[in-house]
Amino acid sequence: MAQTTAQDICTILRGLANAGMADHAQRFFKTGKGQYGFGDRFLGIRVPVLRTLVKQHRTIPLAQLGQLLRSEYHEERLFALLGMVEQFSRSDELNKTAIYTMYLKNTQYINNWDLVDCSALYIVGAYLEDRDKQPLYALAVSKSLWERRIAMIAPFHLIRKNRFEDALAIAEILRDDKEDLIHKAVGWMLREIGKRNLTAEKRFLNIHADKMPRTMLRYAIEKFPEDQRQAYLNKTTDSRRR
Repeated sequence: MAQTTAQDICTILRGLANAGMADHAQRFFKTGKGQYGFGDRFLGIRVPVLRTLVKQHRTIPLAQLGQLLRSEYHEERLFALLGMVEQFSRSDELNKTAIYTMYLKNTQYINNWDLVDCSALYIVGAYLEDRDKQPLYALAVSKSLWERRIAMIAPFHLIRKNRFEDALAIAEILRDDKEDLIHKAVGWMLREIGKRNLTAEKRFLNIHADKMPRTMLRYAIEKFPEDQRQAYLNKTTDSRRR
């Protein structure tokens, strides 16, 4: 039986294209001039459909996924990343290294928050679990918004295993980032730490809350009791008045 190729997937996906959904996606993912997703193009295909297709074509060669990852269409890049995640989860160490390496060599194509969020923890975070975490710190100081988001989302894999050190260190590096999508990512990961160890999250907040961007703080304390939320929010307000 012939192996699935990138062209096979393109043919399938373009046959599923929906112009109305594509227009909606281009607005939702901020593709206008000056916005974070500027220039991205969409076919208009829902994520569950892509996930089903990934399962059906789970043996597509990694090189073919690499071709799809460089596509001009968002959904073809998303298919590639979901395919890489699927293959990573059942690969030996040699193939995991190949997937991880391809991922980091192609970060310019992992260029929207959904592409990062569906893949970074499952590939980068998982690969580095028992390895040197220095690649995360290099990504955290990148000029690329998306590489910085990868740096923050990848440690979610470690957070799920109650290992918070690297996530907290990267959150500190990114505390003063200028991008709203980084503020949201940092706040989200702090909240996830708090679900597992509230003391660890509060220790971080007690040091950094008065200097954190408002969005970052709001995401981090979203699940706190209202009186505690207001105490942290008022702390930042008081700090900015001084």
